[in-house]
Amino acid sequence: MTVPISNAPIVKIQSGALQGVRENNLSVFKGIPYAAPPIGESRWREPQPVAAWSGVRPADAFGKACIQPVAKSLEGAGEVGPQSEDCLYLNVWTPNPDPAAKLPVMVWIHGGALVIGAGSLPLYDGAALAQRGAVVVTFNYRLGPLGFFSHPALEQANPKGPVNFGLLDEIAVLKWVQQNIAAFGGDPNNVMIFGESAGGESVLALFASPLAQGLFHKGIAQSPYGIPSHTRVKAQEAGIQAANAMGLRGANATLQELRAAPAEKFGALNQKGASLAPSFVYGDAALPEPILDIFQKGKEAPLPLIIGSNSDESTVAVLFGIDPAKLIEKLGVAKVAVKRLYPGVNDDADLGREVIRDLIFTAFVKRIADLHAPRAPSWRYYFSYLPEKLRGKVPGVSHGGEIVFVFDTGALTPEYKDLFTDADRAMAKRVGDYWHAFAQMGKPDPASEPAWSPSDAKNDTVMEFGETIALQENFMKARLDVFVGLLNILGKLLDRE
Repeated sequence: MTVPISNAPIVKIQSGALQGVRENNLSVFKGIPYAAPPIGESRWREPQPVAAWSGVRPADAFGKACIQPVAKSLEGAGEVGPQSEDCLYLNVWTPNPDPAAKLPVMVWIHGGALVIGAGSLPLYDGAALAQRGAVVVTFNYRLGPLGFFSHPALEQANPKGPVNFGLLDEIAVLKWVQQNIAAFGGDPNNVMIFGESAGGESVLALFASPLAQGLFHKGIAQSPYGIPSHTRVKAQEAGIQAANAMGLRGANATLQELRAAPAEKFGALNQKGASLAPSFVYGDAALPEPILDIFQKGKEAPLPLIIGSNSDESTVAVLFGIDPAKLIEKLGVAKVAVKRLYPGVNDDADLGREVIRDLIFTAFVKRIADLHAPRAPSWRYYFSYLPEKLRGKVPGVSHGGEIVFVFDTGALTPEYKDLFTDADRAMAKRVGDYWHAFAQMGKPDPASEPAWSPSDAKNDTVMEFGETIALQENFMKARLDVFVGLLNILGKLLDRE
């Protein structure tokens, strides 16, 4: 329930005063600019500071979503609403906008293969987490070719300059949090980042980025993927293809022409193969090396990490542009060994879907956790809990299927509204308690829940969130022993090298 504007909370941040709304006994601030609009000459530049304003700025409506190819985000997430290149806005839910409160801060990074999504989606409503005693932040970042882009003209203007503009947006949000979150009752010295899919991959990228160090203190990577980061050369090839698709002169297009192109045209490019989805690009200041390489060298931030995946991640294959049957063909001699791991699965397409889950997600999760464990505590999870009404109808928890339990937003999203039972809501409370405990204490140890011990190369433990919540040992060991060894050639298997 929203209260009248006369009772709405006002906070003062560096840029000026904001008036939010009261909803569900929380103070909520929507559509807060964290960077200047990335339009015109600011297209494909680092996020620029927000101009200060006078008076009190209303913060009662979400900002527009960033340009993307579809109106609907991931299944179950809801509609993204109006889109604009002017989209760098964030939202805050807080139970107590008092600087003395020093509440843990939970910064959510939405998924969508780096091409779709928005922080304003109903699935990501921060109320349930904030009501536990936390300040929750969601936000938009630049997507598709407007967020991840290179071209000879851009390279000539700024050699070795930024390519991952969307990642720089995420870093800008974390800087904003450090500067302003105390005004909302948050503790800038206790910031947790968490995200799913491209958001989970973003968590790992931020652990790996020299530019993000000191801006957060722990992270949860939900369903990050082992698909390798792109090279700058690949990014330029995609940029040339984008210029051609818009009727410009390919490699000869000028930066002025590219910056003058209507923003809406870039959304359509995601559907024409001219984007870099779903991977980041390595070789700029934000991401100097591939994410996996940085973890393998032990150069990532030594901070507590939770990382996990779901029981039917293969649902994302189409979004990622992966052909399951073709993936099996590319295994070559390894195909025989892989088939032995899945007795009774004979069709290459069916086998490919199993392999997508276990190679690109489950094995990658284990590899990252094992690499990170010597530097900081690492916890692994596997999410297999299906809403009661879906059991027997779908093979497992789809990509993104855990989010509704993390945020407890079953009542807010049309796809789940008539689906959730009392048992499902009880599970959502338990999952949210684990996430909040980690945000608060740096350990996922909520009261009255099963203990979750860290995982490392010697203690192969995974918390399975299934019909029961239980710690598993040597989880999928035979499969993961095979697939972890294939991660470094995954780029070749997916025709990305």
